[in-house]
Amino acid sequence: MLMDTHMHQTTPISRRRFLRRTSMALAAAAAPAVIPASALGRSGLVPPSERINMGFIGVGGQGGGHLLGYAWTYVPGGYVARKDVQVLAVCDVRQERREFAQKRANELYAEKLGQPGFKGVEAYNDFREVLGRPDIDAVLIALPYHWAAPMAIRAMRAGKDVYCEKPVAITVREGSQVIETARQSGRVYQAGMQQRSEYGGKFRLACELVRNGRIGTLKEVFAYRQPGAFYPQPWTSTVSKMVPAGFDWDLWLGPLPWRPYGGESGHALSGCFIGDVNWAPHHYDIIQWTVNPDPRAAIEVEYENPGQQPQSAVAHYHYANGVVVHSTGYPGEKVGDEGGACFVGTKGRIAVDRNSIVSYPAGILNQPLGAEDARVYHASSHSGNFLECVRSRRQTICHPETAVYTMNAIFIGGIALALQRSVKWDPAKLEFPGDEAANRLLSYTPRPPWFL
Repeated sequence: MLMDTHMHQTTPISRRRFLRRTSMALAAAAAPAVIPASALGRSGLVPPSERINMGFIGVGGQGGGHLLGYAWTYVPGGYVARKDVQVLAVCDVRQERREFAQKRANELYAEKLGQPGFKGVEAYNDFREVLGRPDIDAVLIALPYHWAAPMAIRAMRAGKDVYCEKPVAITVREGSQVIETARQSGRVYQAGMQQRSEYGGKFRLACELVRNGRIGTLKEVFAYRQPGAFYPQPWTSTVSKMVPAGFDWDLWLGPLPWRPYGGESGHALSGCFIGDVNWAPHHYDIIQWTVNPDPRAAIEVEYENPGQQPQSAVAHYHYANGVVVHSTGYPGEKVGDEGGACFVGTKGRIAVDRNSIVSYPAGILNQPLGAEDARVYHASSHSGNFLECVRSRRQTICHPETAVYTMNAIFIGGIALALQRSVKWDPAKLEFPGDEAANRLLSYTPRPPWFL
């Protein structure tokens, strides 16, 4: 006997009813049907079955830029303009941000799809509603620093692939959890350190030239930016203001200990960080890519403060392969105003930032790489690389191990700045051997219920 299943209940169906249903279905299939061009991929559109359904969590400056297309997103119109993506949800604890993002995204889709009144993009205050949607394949996270790792971990546990903007974590322990969750869940993860992919390949070229010995043996690197660390001193605030209407302050704080709203805006609470965890990751990421040390070899961070002022402190990283990285600029080098790095070897140097790449002697840049030269992962679009890997399940150009290795370098230098002394780091054990004060800064206790 055939069974008809509906709402988890089984009901017997006779042979006559089955044959009648079959003949009706065949007749319907034979009848003319009107199928939207978008469903067939015409008019330049990708069929819905081949689009990646995405949610955007955090749609302020950075997240809104990725969504709608601002200067740093590198693709005109942002993700909404992509033919291979369908944005289904936007989420922000600020009502005005999520409502603007929803309205604008729906307007753009209405125009692109030729569907006036399109309402396919939903808006949410609570990220858990986005992560609970089974029709969302991937999320882009652009949040306050303290939410980056907890949100990415929750998203991967919910089965979503993740593009996460820097700093990707604020402690060493959080970074380790991001790596472990990605491994266990099998999710694709891309960190938003776009210099590996964008800017005409300047940073990749510098990396490959240095790796292939064009400046001789690499001796020093100048990073142009201070490292940074999560160093919450003090937690409390002397200012208490009325929380603006439409702003979920409690959810914005999330895992951080409670403190009253003091008019804070941006990505981080005042007094919670020392040094730079925002801009530095871009540049230390390129340095880590190029220096290419043994990721399990010890690193010593030498602390120096000749001016005895916070802004004059310098961290000198001594890698096991003999390279020293300085958290300051190369004397007299103009390239580096936008971060970047200057690589100094026994036969010359290369300086690179987002605008320029120069070499001394100049002929270094005029010698093309040969077929036998070593190459690094090549991607010409950071967001495009993420979407390609969502489809192929390949590893992204800035996967969790790479991103966290960079962030750990920033953290250990930032901890040296916080303690105002030199430290020794064991990356294999993820600790400062015998240094209790430094090890206390490797993690913090999240506020309930935001334990991981």
